[in-house]
Amino acid sequence: MAQQHGAVDARTRKRQGISVLVVSTLAFTVCFMVWMMFGVIGIPIKKALNLNATEFGLLTATPVLTGSLIRVPLGIWTDKYGGRIVMAILMAVTVPAIWLMAYATQFWHFLVIGLFVGLAGGSFSVGTPYVARWFPKQQQGFAMGVYGAGNSGAAVNKFIAPALVVAFGWAMVPQVYAAIMLGTVVLFWLFSHSDPAHLVPSNTRFVDQLKALKDPKVVKYCQYYSIVFGGYVALSLWMVQYYVGEYGIEIRVAALLAACFSLPGGVLRAIGGWLSDKYGAHEVTWWVMWVSWICLFLLSYPQTDFTVLTANGPKTFHIGLNVYAFTGLMFILGIAWAFGKASVFKYISDDYPQNIGTISGIVGLAGGLGGFILPIMFGALMDLTGIRSSAFMLMYGVVWVSLIWMYWTEVRKTPVMGAGAPASPLAGMAKAPTR
Repeated sequence: MAQQHGAVDARTRKRQGISVLVVSTLAFTVCFMVWMMFGVIGIPIKKALNLNATEFGLLTATPVLTGSLIRVPLGIWTDKYGGRIVMAILMAVTVPAIWLMAYATQFWHFLVIGLFVGLAGGSFSVGTPYVARWFPKQQQGFAMGVYGAGNSGAAVNKFIAPALVVAFGWAMVPQVYAAIMLGTVVLFWLFSHSDPAHLVPSNTRFVDQLKALKDPKVVKYCQYYSIVFGGYVALSLWMVQYYVGEYGIEIRVAALLAACFSLPGGVLRAIGGWLSDKYGAHEVTWWVMWVSWICLFLLSYPQTDFTVLTANGPKTFHIGLNVYAFTGLMFILGIAWAFGKASVFKYISDDYPQNIGTISGIVGLAGGLGGFILPIMFGALMDLTGIRSSAFMLMYGVVWVSLIWMYWTEVRKTPVMGAGAPASPLAGMAKAPTR
């Protein structure tokens, strides 16, 4: 009888876990869609306010700042109070700010309101530990990957916002998004669950939690995540106007092409979680960094005309990516970063199983700050050099740092390459006595 009761409890828990995963992923998708709003409506706002590239970068990045800074306390509160209540309150608080965005008229208006709208971006560090604790350890990478697929909200934004901008003007976008967010709060509360066993009672202060940054592994994971997530956020915000400026494409077409990067960068995160469960976080992340390095090297090359003095006189050649090659490379980069976002959090669930909320909050903070700083740097480089592909040059350099760091701290310590590597059969033959 007790065994049957246990089986019923197990089935109930599994059903609740799946329900939590589905509704949390929906909530995160909507939050991410709102968080990336300026990536589309920022273009008509830039034109109306006559902003330069640096100011545009600041405009798009402002919501990312608060969404990043709030992640660490949200991770702590999730451990302490539970993901259900924290997520519901977080989403409800953003609704008035999203609605007010439609009535902003000055640059500073957008920046101030954007700070409050950006709270939606903190939802990641709530949902990650909330979802993970509903699943056994061997399935946590996949579960966190499915939840992380809510990053595809960046692509959803590129489908919805341009249509609203063209049909009704940019002010309609925040009004529609506020209504969607309000409906999502209701759905989330109805279909999510809470389990007191998931709470982690703690009197640790915020400052004490930040001491985790003394751990070199945490700092390293922050660096990785600043690329695969921070870079993803930054380029999701930057790509629509890049297409418009570089290739002269109309905003709706530009948004659809930009979604070729944003959509796989979000949806395929679940596959990255599955691969990380199967092959390990290190193997997946190592290949992600190399694929990123190759793609960013090619994307960095600016449109170039050069003249060669031939035997028949001067001849001019053009080198540069056309819109199809560019979109193809961005598609591959989006897939790589989707896998990388999942693999970094697999590192965390493996190394810090009792402290997922806090560590994921810190790593998420680093990734979000990358998403805040990079668009501003993209704009500054654009104003300074006039070269649009300078954004990819910057990302290429950042990936180099991660590859070198990963080699020295992980790859050199593996049995294949490290001091504990097995002796080569050829070496044994060389030492064998000759007759």
